[in-house]
Amino acid sequence: MVQSATQSRALFLNDMERLERTLFRLEQGFELQFRLGPTLQGKKVRVHTNYPAEGQHFDRLAFRALDWMNPAGHDDSDQFCRLDLLVAGSYQYYFGCGENEKVGSGYIVVDPVLTVGEDHQPLPLDCITMQTYLAKCLGPLDQWPDRLRVAKETGYNMIHLTPLQPLGPSRSCYSLSDQLELNPDFSPPGRNYTWSDVGGLVERLRREWGVAFITDVVYNHTASSSKWLRLHPECGFNLVNSPHLRAAWVLDRALWHLSGELADGRHAERGLPALILNQQHVNALRAVLWEEVFLRLRLWEFQQVNVEKAVEQFHKLLSSGGVSPGCSPEGQQQLRLVTDPQGRRFGTAVDMKSALQLFRPHSSSPSDLQECCGWFKKRLQELNSESYKEMAYHAEQATNCIVGTVVYERLAEDGPKLGPVTRKDPLVSRYFTFPFEEMTFDQEMTLLGHEEKARHIMAHNGWVAGDDPLHSFAEPGSQVYLRRELVCWGDSVKLRYGAGPQDCPYLWAHMRKYTEITAKHFHGVRLDNCHSTPLHVAEAMLAAARAIRPNLYVIAELFTGSELVDNVFVNRLGITSVVREALSAGSSQEQGRLVYRFGGQPVGSFVQPTLRPLVPCVAHALFLDVTHDNRCPIQLRSVYDSLPSSAIVSMACCATGSTRGYDELVPHQISVMDEERLYARWTPQDPRTPQGRGPDPGEVDLQTGIVAAKLALNRLHRELAEQGFTQVYVDQVDEDIVAVTRHCPSTHQSVVAVARTAFRDPHTHPYSLHAPPMFIPGRIEEVVLEARTVQRSGLDSFVKDGRSINGLVDFTVELQEHIQLKDSAVVRLADASDQGSSEFAQEIVFEKLSPGSVIVFRVSLDPGSQDMVGALRGHLAQFSPLYRTGALVDESPPAVLNTPLSKIMSTLTLADMNVLLYRCDAEERAEGGGCYNVPSWVPLKYGGLQGIVSVMADVRPKNDLGHPLCDHLRQGDWLMDYVANRLLAQEGTLQEVGRWFQAMFDYLRHAPRYLVPCYFDAIVLGAYTTALDHVFRQMSRFVQSGSSLVKQLALGSVQMCGAGLFEALPPLSPGVADVPQRCVSLAAGLPHFSSGVFRCWGRDTFISLRGLLLLTGRHLEARNMILAFAGTLRYGLIPNLLGQGAAARYNSRDAVWWWLQCVQDYCTLVPRGTDILRCPVSRMYPTNTSQPQPAGAWDQPLHDVVHEALQRHMQGIQFQEHDAGPQTDRNMSSQGFHVEAGVDQDTGFVSGGNRYNCGTWMDKMGESEKARNKGVPATPRDGSAVEMVGLCKSTLRWLVTLHGEGLFPHATVTIHKEGRDLSVPYAEWDRKIQDNFERLFYVSPDPLSPGDAHPHLVHKRGIYKDSCGASSPWCDYQLRPNFTIAMVVAPELFSVEKAWEALGVAEEKLLGPLGMKTLDPDDMVYCGVYDNELDNDNFNLARGFNYHQGPEWVWPVGYFLRAKLYFAKKMGEETYENTVHMVKNVLSRHSVHLERSSWKGLPELTNENGQYCPFSCESQAWSLATILEVLYDL
Repeated sequence: MVQSATQSRALFLNDMERLERTLFRLEQGFELQFRLGPTLQGKKVRVHTNYPAEGQHFDRLAFRALDWMNPAGHDDSDQFCRLDLLVAGSYQYYFGCGENEKVGSGYIVVDPVLTVGEDHQPLPLDCITMQTYLAKCLGPLDQWPDRLRVAKETGYNMIHLTPLQPLGPSRSCYSLSDQLELNPDFSPPGRNYTWSDVGGLVERLRREWGVAFITDVVYNHTASSSKWLRLHPECGFNLVNSPHLRAAWVLDRALWHLSGELADGRHAERGLPALILNQQHVNALRAVLWEEVFLRLRLWEFQQVNVEKAVEQFHKLLSSGGVSPGCSPEGQQQLRLVTDPQGRRFGTAVDMKSALQLFRPHSSSPSDLQECCGWFKKRLQELNSESYKEMAYHAEQATNCIVGTVVYERLAEDGPKLGPVTRKDPLVSRYFTFPFEEMTFDQEMTLLGHEEKARHIMAHNGWVAGDDPLHSFAEPGSQVYLRRELVCWGDSVKLRYGAGPQDCPYLWAHMRKYTEITAKHFHGVRLDNCHSTPLHVAEAMLAAARAIRPNLYVIAELFTGSELVDNVFVNRLGITSVVREALSAGSSQEQGRLVYRFGGQPVGSFVQPTLRPLVPCVAHALFLDVTHDNRCPIQLRSVYDSLPSSAIVSMACCATGSTRGYDELVPHQISVMDEERLYARWTPQDPRTPQGRGPDPGEVDLQTGIVAAKLALNRLHRELAEQGFTQVYVDQVDEDIVAVTRHCPSTHQSVVAVARTAFRDPHTHPYSLHAPPMFIPGRIEEVVLEARTVQRSGLDSFVKDGRSINGLVDFTVELQEHIQLKDSAVVRLADASDQGSSEFAQEIVFEKLSPGSVIVFRVSLDPGSQDMVGALRGHLAQFSPLYRTGALVDESPPAVLNTPLSKIMSTLTLADMNVLLYRCDAEERAEGGGCYNVPSWVPLKYGGLQGIVSVMADVRPKNDLGHPLCDHLRQGDWLMDYVANRLLAQEGTLQEVGRWFQAMFDYLRHAPRYLVPCYFDAIVLGAYTTALDHVFRQMSRFVQSGSSLVKQLALGSVQMCGAGLFEALPPLSPGVADVPQRCVSLAAGLPHFSSGVFRCWGRDTFISLRGLLLLTGRHLEARNMILAFAGTLRYGLIPNLLGQGAAARYNSRDAVWWWLQCVQDYCTLVPRGTDILRCPVSRMYPTNTSQPQPAGAWDQPLHDVVHEALQRHMQGIQFQEHDAGPQTDRNMSSQGFHVEAGVDQDTGFVSGGNRYNCGTWMDKMGESEKARNKGVPATPRDGSAVEMVGLCKSTLRWLVTLHGEGLFPHATVTIHKEGRDLSVPYAEWDRKIQDNFERLFYVSPDPLSPGDAHPHLVHKRGIYKDSCGASSPWCDYQLRPNFTIAMVVAPELFSVEKAWEALGVAEEKLLGPLGMKTLDPDDMVYCGVYDNELDNDNFNLARGFNYHQGPEWVWPVGYFLRAKLYFAKKMGEETYENTVHMVKNVLSRHSVHLERSSWKGLPELTNENGQYCPFSCESQAWSLATILEVLYDL
């Protein structure tokens, strides 16, 4: 079915991913994009392919590099290189990175486009209906149209002809004596037809009949009688070029002579007569084979060493000197043997170089030399003994194979029953040609010494059960011929191509010409014996064929036993369709399973996007009811099964076919070897033919066999494919009845075929007269056809005609087409049941569905459903043109649907989008709702659309219609009601969107339930993508032009920022302009920190604000948050836990510094950003002891609040938390409630805290009484924490600059000390930090460096301390990721080389897959697994005490990567380029996590090495924000 939009597929490349056994099929006109998977992002990847550039010819050995395209450029998530696939064939790709040229590879197969008819109408692959003909049974070329017309009149659109070349003496269709000539049998007396005549006929029938033609190519063998083979014996595996076969030939000749002896009765006295009748004879045969054949032939000698000769040679080498004495060779086992290139007995040689290394005498004395030779001789005898055992094993296998063949051919009931052993029917087939007069066995053995004669003794071809199809069974290393495992074709010689044309030039040239002739005149080829044809040969030949006919249709029958191995052949050869056979099914259930397996999607499948990942597929099938080289189904099943099995095949959503004779009910196999009669001709039915008179055996008409029914089925098959009935459902009604539904996803018409198979003859097997009724959903429009196999009375039973291939004349079909249900002779309508508003089904009762019957219904939706679904598709067309097909104009739609959804959504704010798209369960419950709970499954992650979309993102690509959510949607409308009602409860535009959903779902309620999941998905996905488009339009240019990763992270802003029913932020001053009715607040993390007093945290807000609000362009919301928190300033601090201000906790020493950094970032990033400094701030606590004040009661400009914060720190901060005690924090000790902060007057470092509290982001307080860590902070980080010093330095540097520009009124802080006021200029404070930072924080690589106050505590050098002046000095020296924060905000503090070295240590020791280890893994208290529920006696672990002692937090990785980028640029261009690649590679892991996460977020933390932590927030604001900041820096 033609798609209305360009189809694109993305193939994601991953390191060391070799996909040669994975099949990727694409159609012409598709775009293929190669994209980098997570293992390759950030690396210099080169993709090569042998797909030809535009205007170039294909050369499978010529590869070219593809150019990368990166629309966004921030990262590699959207980078791709592309191919526009316009040429059919098999193409290879490989890719490399760095110094590795090839780290992954695979193939793509592009389907051909076939055309037929005068106007070259396309013949889609799934439309193909093919019929096979044995070419030798067509007669002279001028009679072909009459015989081929049977295919045309039976509705086939492709004809497969077996080879048209001259045949060998066996007359097998596949034993070709000359590949370049046309079979002279096709030329009547007086005519000499050529290939041009054949090509002319093929083209005329393609044009006039609309039929394509394919024929076989046979590369694996040629007829033994081929004249060119006598001139070029090097083209076969002969005894000269393949000496490894000599032992097998000796055995073959011995078996031939044994056959003669048996025929002459010479072993009868041993109980082995010529006529083998029973097991005793078989046992006697085993004894004769061993005693008279294998023991006498002594075949092991072909693998053995001439011991005496080898020892003599070895002794001479030892005696000649030059071998240094050594230890005794006893026990040495490694001795290299060299196979005799001439394949002689005792011809195996010893590599004397290895022998001299392994067997060294103690000295050069004669006795020692003799002893050494003795050891050497003993080892050779051991090796010869091993060769004997190996050959005995081969002989045993050969005996088993010989006996097995004899039992099948002479004893088995289903075998040919050949009778006595004669020279015409020998004991076993000969494996080698013998182009000489008969002679004795001993005379034959002399031929081995005559090279000219030996080169004409060649191996026959055949097939080997269970053999490795990727390796030739005739090459060295294979023992197939020796072990008699070959099912031999005695009329053919296996061809020996070698590794390439250089090994056998004549054969390669000959077969290439043969290929070109075939490709010139035929539309496609069947690769005969494909699984045994050397792959490199078939590759080269098909490349030559496609050079002549680019849209070559290639089919093959594969018997590899493995779908993965099948894929190797399909990939390398570009096989279009793999032949599959219904006859392989042992039951109707299995036959139905094959229909489902070989094509189509499930009924009710989801609409897929035009750009989607390229996924592996199964090979396209050419599904035949029977192939031409298999036994007749009438013999294996029954004549009554021909029609139903053919109907089941015809309903398959793939190419289908049959073999000439099947439709005519020929009751035997039409043998490719023995059949010499001609096919019957097509004769139009003559109404004057008397009733009861049998047809002429040389004629076929619509009354013959099941021809009339097959015509109807073939027409139906093509119609279904052309009209887009791509969905399939197979129902096993009972043991013998199979119902196959083909469904059109755009019109929702269905065609349902019900077939009652007859694997057993109804005359001998009792079938039930009762067939279960069926419920068919929808309205039955008509009976497309009903047919049953009937036996005609008054006609003679089958008599095999001597001239024409004839079938059973006493069987035909009764057929009716396009009738109303009431006129059916097979079924009746029981009841029309309306099962609710969306279910309409008709119950069908079978009255005469006898074995061998078929009935096919055309089904539509009931009129009400049809109109509703058509109108729904019309409204969905605003999202995708795919819905225009099958759409109906809605004359009177609900008013809300008259406006496109994009226009409705255009007035939604980003705060509205938070409600529409997100809100976790806690947020929903805060307003009286909750997330939707899918029964028998799990609740959705969000109440908004993302909750549904996250689930469907996994369900849709797999068409997982059995998913619990899909099942729930089919059962009822509850989820539809939830989506609509949730929004209807809102106000304004959100309510309007709710009405839109309600109106769309009202249509969907009237659809059949099996369609509800796919249309529900379409509605939700259309609304979701429309909402995202509107979200990005409201964001910054950075986001709008950013990569998909940028956009995913930016959505975190919408996810985290919402305005709930209850205000989370304190009110702003009435003097602030443009304040919304409800201000947006930022959740720290989902789901744990999303609602109530635990939603809003000062530290989390301001670590996240730059990334989630400023970089995304949400400047107004950022301003409001800065001002709201400014109003809560108390003691010189802002609260960490905000609690709407009135319930704030001021126990965080670092939150105020993150706030100050954000004020700076706002001024820097926002146009006219410094205006915020003059904005009024309503101080909730004008003094430390004030009660909360209302908004507007005490206002001051923001620049004064900033100044106060700094002045308070310089003065020094000390206070006891308000309401200290267990009611505030049940784990905190009393000392922990004492908050201290200040500035070291000597260094300028901001410092504070004590060992009883934890005032930075690493704030885990011990909770376990059992482990005695309750009230003990795990990471107090008192003293001067490195990131706080950096944040302070950043603020001071900025304020000094601002003051100099006249934008900040304060230049100094004034403090009161020792009874007097002291002024400290900001510039001086800034300079103090600059002067002291590296002196006190850097840990020198030199152990003798004088700067370390506690050198005995140092266990990592070349790093920056985590703190300075901690109460526990060893904590200062712990390696943690916090120094990278200081590097980003105040890079001027760091020497470039020292910073780069420290970052290297952090990368090696701390960097994880997603986050940074919070503690050096070499530290004694490191533990990377966080378990907050574990309560044991381990002080360092109990109740999650190790929260920041190893687990990998995501947000610090953003600062680490930004620091790497900054200092890499200082290190030089090459370093920077390499760093960019490294950063992109790290970011790719976040991209993958975001893609796979149902929360669509990045976690708070992971356990060690990126393992999932169940106690982490699933989506954390600062994780998203800091990664987005990295992308901004890129």
